[in-house]
Amino acid sequence: PSRPYMSDLGSVSRGLYIGGSGDISIITNGGQTITFVGVPAGVILPVRATRVRATGTTATNIVAMW
Repeated sequence: PSRPYMSDLGSVSRGLYIGGSGDISIITNGGQTITFVGVPAGVILPVRATRVRATGTTATNIVAMW
């Protein structure tokens, strides 16, 4: 079956490192879906995420930070 997300995170992140530029769609700790558009490579997004979604995410080499 198809999964609507790229990765459930083991716990809520404190930030996401974006290694390759693009868009990133997440589910926040509060359950909201947010898409950041045109995130450049090397950026750390200070977000509390529980999930990185495959739909809407074109950024690559994303690393969750706790």
